[in-house]
Amino acid sequence: MSQETINSLHLPKFDPLKPLRNWLDNLKISNPRLAHNLCKLIPSQCPFERDLNLFGRKLIHIPPMCKLNPLYEEVVMLRFKAMCYLADECGEDISEYC
Repeated sequence: MSQETINSLHLPKFDPLKPLRNWLDNLKISNPRLAHNLCKLIPSQCPFERDLNLFGRKLIHIPPMCKLNPLYEEVVMLRFKAMCYLADECGEDISEYC
């Protein structure tokens, strides 16, 4: 069998989070208060990444675990949309969120 035939036989992948992903992707930011709250609640960097040091020497590096979150990309994009709204539509300084 050719690769095209094999690819056409695959069934669509089941994604139970698809409705939530679509809702987050299509969410419009139109309220400055909501935008500020989103920027405060969603961190700019993964808060779980750490270096464990002992006597000035790095023992272990704990990698960022945020990418294990199945909605990570959508949440980060939501924060970005909120920051863009504040900067472009409201003309506010967003440097405190960077």
